[in-house]
Amino acid sequence: MRIATIVAAALIAAATAPAARAQDAARGAELAAHRCVNCHGENGRSGMADIPSLAGQPAGYITVQMILFREGIRQVPAMLAFAEGVPDRDIEDIAAWFASLPPGPPEDRRPRDAALFAAGQAIAGPRNCGVCHLPGYSGREQMPRLAAQREEYLARAMREYRDGQRVGVDSQMNGAVFGLSDAELDALAHYLSQRD
Repeated sequence: MRIATIVAAALIAAATAPAARAQDAARGAELAAHRCVNCHGENGRSGMADIPSLAGQPAGYITVQMILFREGIRQVPAMLAFAEGVPDRDIEDIAAWFASLPPGPPEDRRPRDAALFAAGQAIAGPRNCGVCHLPGYSGREQMPRLAAQREEYLARAMREYRDGQRVGVDSQMNGAVFGLSDAELDALAHYLSQRD
C-alpha cells in the first residue's frame, strides 16, 4: 500500500508540477553539475557503460524515477545516496534541465549491425513498443526515451523487467518483454539504441 501511495503521489507531482510552478532548467543545470554529470555526462549523454543517458528524456519520467530512488522504492545503489533527501523542487528543476538537452547517441555507440537491427525491429513492432514510447521512441510523460539510449543499459533494463526485478510505475513493461530470450532482448536493445 505504501508503494502504491508513493507512486501515485509521484505521478501526480509530475503531472501537476508545470501548472503549479514553472521548472527552472538553469537552476537544474547548476544542481546537476554537483550530482549527476559525473555519471550521466555533462551533455546528458552517458559515456559510462550501463549508465543511461538523460538528455532529451521527458521531465515527467526523470521526476518519477528520482522520487522512486529518493523514497527507496527503486533500488539502484549508485543512485540512492544522490537521491536521498532531495526536495521535489530540485528534482523537477534537474528533470527540466535534462529534458531541455538535445538527445543523441553516446560517443562510444557501436556501429549498426544490420542483421541485429532488423531482428530488433521485427520484435519492436509486434510488441507495440512505439505505442507507449511513441513511434520514434522519443518517450512521453512518464515513458522514457529509448532512441539513442545506451545499448547495454537497455538490454539490462529489459531483462530486469522480464525477470520481475525492476520496480517502477509501469507494470506494462513486464508483459511487453515477457517470454523474450536474452538474444531477442539484445537485438531489441541494439535496434532502439541505433534509432536517432
